[in-house]
Amino acid sequence: MTSSGPEPAPPRRTRRADASRNATLLLAAARELVAESGPEVALDEVARRAGVGNATLYRHFPTRTDLLVAVYADEVAELCHRGADPPTDLSPADALFSWLDAFVVHVATKRPLALAATEGSTGRRSALFDQWHSSIRATASDLLRRAQDAGAVRPGLTVTDLLALAGGAALTGTDVAHARRLTALLRCGLETGD
Repeated sequence: MTSSGPEPAPPRRTRRADASRNATLLLAAARELVAESGPEVALDEVARRAGVGNATLYRHFPTRTDLLVAVYADEVAELCHRGADPPTDLSPADALFSWLDAFVVHVATKRPLALAATEGSTGRRSALFDQWHSSIRATASDLLRRAQDAGAVRPGLTVTDLLALAGGAALTGTDVAHARRLTALLRCGLETGD
């Protein structure tokens, strides 16, 4: 005899696995579409390409800002990893400026995405964006401290100064090569020369 009652709900672990898979699909689709069309891509198209419904998209990423910040979260993690584990053959100053060069390239190449992810009518930044900013700041701070401890970089320089200068080079450079050149010039002004 068969029951005509409702099917039992799937186990909780299955729902979690589905949610994780959906988030992965959404991010992959968003990365592709942002690379193709820029940050103004239609959110409906992201859901369509991921093969999920709009409700699933909004459950994972309630706002466009949340989605755009998440699109390059993996790249930020890689950038931070690069700073946390620089090649052992680099001096503290070389490790700092090698990472700063990678940071500038990242910002310069992701300019439209970065601006779209941080600008909004309310000025609100997502928790993920705050986490990203904190990670970048912590990485830069650690590299700067090591370079200062080695006497290679001016002692009065703060991480806020450093990131403002590097961000300025990234955002005002005419292209990536120019932004990198500005960063190299910045190094000349920040090193102690000892």
